[in-house]
Amino acid sequence: MKKTRFKNKSSIVLYFLKGSAIFFVLAILVSFCVTFLELIGPKIVQYTIDNCISGAAAEDSGSVPDYILFLMDRLGGKEYLGAHLYLVAELVAVIAVLTALFRYLFRVINSIAAEKLIKRMRDKLFEHIMHLPFSWHGENHTGDIIQRCTSDVDTIKMFISEQLLSLFRIMIRIAVAMHFMIRINGELTIASAVFIPIIVLYSCFFHNRISTGFEKADNEEGRLSATAQENLTGVRVVRAFGREAYEREKFEKQNYEYTNLWISLMKTLAAFWASNDFISGFQVMLITVLGAVYCVNGSITVGEYVAFVFYNSMLTWPVRALGRIISEMSKAGVSIDRLRYIMNSEEEKDVENAKKPPMDQDITFENVSFVYDNGSEDVLDNVSFKIKAGTTFGILGGTGSGKSTLMYLMDRLYDLPKDGGRILIGDTDIIDIKRSHLRENIGFVLQEPFLFSRTLSENIGITQKEKNEKEIREAAKIAALDETIESFGQGYETYVGERGVTLSGGQKQRTAIAQMLVSDPPIMVFDDSLSAVDTQTDARIRKALSENKGTSTVILISHRITTLMQADNILVLDHGKVSEVGSHEELLNNNGIYKRIFDIQMQGT
Repeated sequence: MKKTRFKNKSSIVLYFLKGSAIFFVLAILVSFCVTFLELIGPKIVQYTIDNCISGAAAEDSGSVPDYILFLMDRLGGKEYLGAHLYLVAELVAVIAVLTALFRYLFRVINSIAAEKLIKRMRDKLFEHIMHLPFSWHGENHTGDIIQRCTSDVDTIKMFISEQLLSLFRIMIRIAVAMHFMIRINGELTIASAVFIPIIVLYSCFFHNRISTGFEKADNEEGRLSATAQENLTGVRVVRAFGREAYEREKFEKQNYEYTNLWISLMKTLAAFWASNDFISGFQVMLITVLGAVYCVNGSITVGEYVAFVFYNSMLTWPVRALGRIISEMSKAGVSIDRLRYIMNSEEEKDVENAKKPPMDQDITFENVSFVYDNGSEDVLDNVSFKIKAGTTFGILGGTGSGKSTLMYLMDRLYDLPKDGGRILIGDTDIIDIKRSHLRENIGFVLQEPFLFSRTLSENIGITQKEKNEKEIREAAKIAALDETIESFGQGYETYVGERGVTLSGGQKQRTAIAQMLVSDPPIMVFDDSLSAVDTQTDARIRKALSENKGTSTVILISHRITTLMQADNILVLDHGKVSEVGSHEELLNNNGIYKRIFDIQMQGT
């Protein structure tokens, strides 16, 4: 049974926070200092008005904390400060400077924490995705994966570094402000505090609607990104077939749906924010009026009234922000779940005590059967054959006959089911071989090779730990690519566009062949990788391979008889089953599928 790595949102957030949590804690502590310094200002103003300006009695200062009374006494007391009000102004200025300093420290520490967090998220996501099975990548659109690793990662970073820390700051501010307000007047404090649960409750009411809207918008953004990515990478195909208008309409339709989702979501958010602003504004007005009444009635002093209005105004932003944080929490929750899907996808794993056997051994397929997850019929049905070490082995078959699947299984890009037979290298089942060892020793050249946006030299030598120009040129020569490269203005330093878009199909295939030859693996697989080159170049490459392959086992998959006819043995597949096995001469004498294909291809030559 598959084990869920991250069972809830908090578990994956805590995992990502490793290494940055201490900085976030420091930011919260510094934030507390900022909040405290901001909130003692009104108390100093209150003391100054009631004791220094209006000359209230000492016993009327009960709502002023003892530490402020102590500070004021150290500055000279109320009579002295009343005559030297500039000292109070200087004290307020000092507090303002300290507040700015702590606020600066908060921003610096919080920024460090945020960047450490986002770096860890990117690193862990990329590392995990690189170890996910080939089948997983086939089931998930590249554009959607990129969108999750960029937009969703940024959303989580912003929530934790901004909204979540703001939540702590708000709770601290509310708690400290309420403490000061209660000391002034309990009834006014209750009148102010009653709006907080109202805002929280209606924020929760909007929470589910906003969360659903964000989830739909995020999914639609992933589809839009996938559409754009496919069109940008396949721009030559789109233009070659004159499909610009069709693809534009397809993109505009997707963009229209995405835009409408955001418009609908913005309407919900607008209603939420507008009601939030109205309630907050009404609360400020109510407290201002009630406070004035209490002041006129003598329940509070003028200084206490000014301080209370200050505190209430200072609560307006946190209370409003509290509701908005709840709405942002909806968006972050969706993004966390989208990343949790990736991180909970099971990685490829080796069996315990996986081996690293010699790979220059015979390759045996025993009763191999396989069907893809999305298929209803077996791609391979009880396929058995043996490839002698150091020989050249050909595989021929029609489209969908399972030729490439055989090699994907041998390289463990897909794993055989328990009842799907065995593949052995020497006497070792490939299941017991360490994946990295297996793939390092099997060179794979696909029919549609992928080249990176680098120079030809870098692409050919991509498997080298240290660049060796001599080996790169030798590999290019065997792949019949050296003359072509030399004809380019910058030679081996010619920059290759994305996915090799600046090269022809044959040039890309030959570059991929050279790329594989540089690593000099004991097993070389050419999966119809000569289909885009002419017959003369095909023959030249095969001749060079024959002369330079050494003891390597070469597996050729092709539709061309001329490509396979020099192989030591040739396997013919028909609808996933072995039809014939033998040398070129033996298969011609069998008068089977191979002979029929040979006759068709040789006509007119």
